[in-house]
Amino acid sequence: MTKNTALFENKIVADRDSGFANMSRRKFLNYAGASTGLVLLAACSKNDNNGVDLGSGDTGILNYAYALEQLEAAFYIQVAKTFYTGITEDEKALLTDIRDHEVAHREFFKAALGGSAIQALEVDFSSINFADRTSVLGTAKAFEDLGVSAYNGAGPLFQSAAFLTLAGKIVSVEARHAALIRDRISNGSFVAADVVDMTTGLEKSRTPAQVLSIAGTYIKTQINASNLPS
Repeated sequence: MTKNTALFENKIVADRDSGFANMSRRKFLNYAGASTGLVLLAACSKNDNNGVDLGSGDTGILNYAYALEQLEAAFYIQVAKTFYTGITEDEKALLTDIRDHEVAHREFFKAALGGSAIQALEVDFSSINFADRTSVLGTAKAFEDLGVSAYNGAGPLFQSAAFLTLAGKIVSVEARHAALIRDRISNGSFVAADVVDMTTGLEKSRTPAQVLSIAGTYIKTQINASNLPS
């Protein structure tokens, strides 16, 4: 991580107007109506021969979300460091805003999980051409669609209604990102049949196993999700 990137991320954590990044662990637990035992009594994530253990119960689901936010934040940080050739000022501003959101989400989960948070994950973006608009926006679309389907699939797994509410606030932002990126690629594609069921009008969902299988293309760190609720 470069010095400038570290300074930027520290500023995001300190200054986000949304309050996500600077929410303390105590405030988070109080807001969620959870006792400290919910997180502290959960098995802390460990790195063993089976990979980084996400944990179980609500802690495991929060770590699952944290892993995905790590991936998205890392991607957009790289995008903003080396904007693709021919990018407009409008698209620079939009992608920078998305970067800020994803960093705030990542730091929110890290702070909320405290000592139960998984380690920083190692990513591999070697298959992405960051100098090419099609490659960058295509990957952004894939990540945003994946994130929305992940939160949709994880929602029913939460035991805490308050955690579900918090996840809902984040997935709504992810859905806005997805719609924006999709329309940048092809106007009007934000409700395409590959993401919205045309019969029910509902966004599609994926299980953690399905999501991690797809995300594994870009995450080098082995993740063990075997203890997640189902």
